[in-house]
Amino acid sequence: MKTTYKTTGVCATAINLDIEGDVIKEVSFDAGCNGNLQAISVLVEGMNAKDAVAKLKGINCKTRGTSCRDQLARAIESQIGAN
Repeated sequence: MKTTYKTTGVCATAINLDIEGDVIKEVSFDAGCNGNLQAISVLVEGMNAKDAVAKLKGINCKTRGTSCRDQLARAIESQIGAN
C-alpha cells in the first residue's frame, strides 16, 4: 500500500512508502539530506517491515529527539500497526 507520511522534527518533510504484506517495496523522502536518505531507502527496500522498525526506531539526530531514520520507523509502524 502506497502512502505518504508527514514527518516532524527533521529536515525531510515527508516519507513516501510502499509496503506489500510485511515487505518494504519502496521508500523515498521529500527534502532532507539527499545522499543519506537515498542510502537509507536502498538499505530498507526488500526488508521485512518489522525488522526495519526494530533497527531504526529511536535513533536520534543531534538533540532533536528523533531522526529521519526514526521517522521512517514511525511511518512503517503507521502502516503495519506495530507497537
